Amino acid sequence: MAIRVSDLNAAAVEIESISKRFGQVGRMRQLMPWRKPKTPKLALDRVSLHVDTGRITGILGANGSGKSTLIRILATLLTPDAGRACVFGYDVVTQAADVRRHINRVSVEASFFKEMSPWENMLYAARLYGGGGDGTRSRVEAMLERLGLPLDTLDKPMKQLSRGQQQKVAIARSFLTSPSLLLMDEPTTGLDPRSKREVQDLVTSIRRDRAATVLLCTHDLQEAEVLCDRVVVIDHGRVLAEGTPADLIRIHAGPDGGSLEDAFMRLTGKRLEEDEEEKEE
Repeated sequence: MAIRVSDLNAAAVEIESISKRFGQVGRMRQLMPWRKPKTPKLALDRVSLHVDTGRITGILGANGSGKSTLIRILATLLTPDAGRACVFGYDVVTQAADVRRHINRVSVEASFFKEMSPWENMLYAARLYGGGGDGTRSRVEAMLERLGLPLDTLDKPMKQLSRGQQQKVAIARSFLTSPSLLLMDEPTTGLDPRSKREVQDLVTSIRRDRAATVLLCTHDLQEAEVLCDRVVVIDHGRVLAEGTPADLIRIHAGPDGGSLEDAFMRLTGKRLEEDEEEKEE
């Protein structure tokens, strides 16, 4: 769905002092008091962030840094404990239905109707967003072809597709609805180098052709350096630094220069490793 004309002058994402804690005593604890309580974890600690419309912004963070929690809050899948977040001026809590009309999300573990084919899954998603009319099949075929997915897989059950093929279908499904804000949580994890490049090229073209805004969580520092206009480094639920990849390298990589990985290591004291979803109670 296209964003409103008035939204073009607004930030795509505006986050003010968002906090989120998991593991505190809640309804599940009251219903099952025999369960051993977990140690509370502060996933987000007063995070503030501004994302301009039409930009690709990368979020870099190691295991448990809070980046997946942040994406889920923007996708209206979680409610913050404190603070406020808006997408194109809509509050993610009080105006969640309006937010959902402008976004789509790709996660590392995409959900499908596994007995249905990629085409059936994508048609279902398109109809949820008011689409699915004439020309949809042609659009789907063109998008999958750009992602390097053989067209003979389009009508096979999803359960017969490889992990990488399923991820490509998930990415194509998210693009099909023409979201104004695309939330991508580790979208290229598990893809081979060629498939990664195809996805990256498609993300770049979607931003260019449709003026879409992309918020990208990634472990691939080279991917962030190539794709992103700005990068946000988050650790232990707090934003440590943000800026263009070139600025972060210049300021944080050291006097002799270096890479985005060098900047990340100096900021956080750790390397990026395979991410684990933050767990919530």
